[in-house]
Amino acid sequence: PLLKPSGAIEILAHRMVWSLAVVGVALLVVRRWAWIGELARDPRKLGLIAVAAATITVNWGLYIWAVNNGQVVEASLGYFINPLVTIAMGVLLLGERLRPVQWIAVATGLTAVLVLAIGYGRPPWISLILAFSFATYGLVKKKVNMGGLESLAAETAVLFLPALGFLLWLAATGGSTFTAGGAGHGVLLAATGIVTAVPLICFGAAAIRVPLSTLGLLQYLAPVFQFALGIVYFHEEMPPERWAGFALVWLALSLLTWDALRNARRNRTLAAKLLATAAAGAATATAAGTATPTAVSSAPAEADADADRTEIGSGATP
Repeated sequence: PLLKPSGAIEILAHRMVWSLAVVGVALLVVRRWAWIGELARDPRKLGLIAVAAATITVNWGLYIWAVNNGQVVEASLGYFINPLVTIAMGVLLLGERLRPVQWIAVATGLTAVLVLAIGYGRPPWISLILAFSFATYGLVKKKVNMGGLESLAAETAVLFLPALGFLLWLAATGGSTFTAGGAGHGVLLAATGIVTAVPLICFGAAAIRVPLSTLGLLQYLAPVFQFALGIVYFHEEMPPERWAGFALVWLALSLLTWDALRNARRNRTLAAKLLATAAAGAATATAAGTATPTAVSSAPAEADADADRTEIGSGATP
């Protein structure tokens, strides 16, 4: 609404163009360029970057359209159910195993979608497409295996020329609102790059500083704020069956969060016990005069390996 009268496609194009500008400045600051040559020599990774760019285009474009057309609440639902879709993709595409609580959460999420479909009188297509496109984006990013800043730069570079070409065409045909809406409107359109790139850059920085369990909880803040805006500011309708559907989604997410925190705590405890046992064994062997440097040094490594196998076997999903 703040960007009216710009249409969804024009806003999307500005988001692509200005995101690359912001990411480019960030790369200049950190002086990180070596990855460009490596990426250019890897056709497979280039193809994955193109797929990631296409899926995030669908996600961004539909979200912008939903907000412009008074569907903020349904758009927020897409990001609420995204973790459930990601888990389902892990099972179907990567062969990951789920713990019982995760299965219950996924089943609860499916029930929520059915309840919401009844409430809307149709499947919640906006939510489902947003969730599946973002989950696909995450899956492709996992395959690309690049840093957050670098991958975002590569993706926006792929999108830059088509987006810039569209904006130039709009300007040539008199359809652009960049300058027609005044300086303030132009600044807001340019700011779409900032509000896109800066949170993603901060997320990448937080990923190496904040515990993963905390980071997982923070991902729910955005859809919570979106939902609140849809209800409080935009006054979107929420009949009882819609509240029931959202309540089921929140129940599923609560189960996932509880299970993830419990599993992380259990893995930390197990790793600590293994390391303590290894250290005690090494100390005993040293006291008896039978320990060798290799035996002492390998014990912690074996404990770490056991802890890793325990965590991997637990079926945890990213």
